[in-house]
Amino acid sequence: MVDEIRVLGLLIRDRIKESGRTQEVLTKNAHLIRSRLGFHEVSEDICSRVGVIILQLSGTPDECERMESELNDIGGIEVQRMVFSI
Repeated sequence: MVDEIRVLGLLIRDRIKESGRTQEVLTKNAHLIRSRLGFHEVSEDICSRVGVIILQLSGTPDECERMESELNDIGGIEVQRMVFSI
């Protein structure tokens, strides 16, 4: 039985520069990702270089913290964590 819900928010400051390494970490840890939501600002004239990804994770706390550490090692990304006890 799951006793917590873990959510990570990623602020990617330069999607063009950081997308490759970010996607590599997310693919490696895909088995931990229950839901993924990504968005960035788009207009007729520009597509923003800043993006946000929200992840709902499953897996053990150690596995999730290992993935969070890998994401934190990527320059240009800010990671925020929410953990809800249920």
